[in-house]
Amino acid sequence: MTDDGTGLMTIGELARTTGLPVRTIRYWSDEGALPPQARSAGGYRLYDAASAARLELIRTLRELGLGLDAVRRVLAGEATVAQVAAAHVSALDAQIGALRVTRAVLSSVARRGSTAEEMTLMNKLARLSTTERRRIIDDFMAEVFAGIDPGDPDIRTRLRFAAADLPDDPTSEQVDAWVELAELVQDPEFRVTMRRMIEFNTADRGADVPTSSSLWFVSRLVRLAGEALRDGVAPDAPRAGDVVRELIGDADPAVVLERLTAVTDVRLARYRELSAIVNGLEPPADHQERFGWVVAALGARTAG
Repeated sequence: MTDDGTGLMTIGELARTTGLPVRTIRYWSDEGALPPQARSAGGYRLYDAASAARLELIRTLRELGLGLDAVRRVLAGEATVAQVAAAHVSALDAQIGALRVTRAVLSSVARRGSTAEEMTLMNKLARLSTTERRRIIDDFMAEVFAGIDPGDPDIRTRLRFAAADLPDDPTSEQVDAWVELAELVQDPEFRVTMRRMIEFNTADRGADVPTSSSLWFVSRLVRLAGEALRDGVAPDAPRAGDVVRELIGDADPAVVLERLTAVTDVRLARYRELSAIVNGLEPPADHQERFGWVVAALGARTAG
């Protein structure tokens, strides 16, 4: 302390009292967080016991990651410690979310051996804001449903749910899936395929046409085609005709073929698979081989 009886300390004495470097105290003082109580005759800064307590609060807040602006507001009484802490928690949550995405992207890049270009695209798509990601899905939904009244609101719900957003703590697999899903729903050819499937579903509602939108029809198809595959029945064999008749009844094979060809597009299957991964669900059962057998068997019945 100074020997003038005031009980004031020089910046060096304050540094020894608190254990903080002189340069740190000087910086905080220059920034207005720790103004000196007085100046010596030589112009040196002087601090009192309250300054030491104030310095401890500054150090604690800074160690917790608060910026000097927030510290100054607390010290000036413009905000309480609780208010600043709550705001800082929100900021930390955002930073943690960004770090989780960074970790997932880097893990994916390391696992896949991605090129610089692939890594750049993956990082860009994964870091889109929630609003930007929803805009991609909204644009996709608007185009595939434009001018169509599917008559079944569940179709829109299922498609929107399928193209879900990334979770707050995505795995590298979910980042992979979201990036591929985002690219897929922006592909014009895929949009045409999806729209065609919706158009068929809309046209067939109430009509006597078995389609993949009917759980009953799908379950019969999986069972009958599975049995045919197990027994080694070729799609163009006479016995395959019996299977087809049992499956579709009196429906026109050409019409059913057209519908099934639309829904067996490999990109639709991939869309469902990617959607399940992003949503953290088990991938749907893959019946592509059985659908493919029925498509081939129908094709053999309608050829020529």
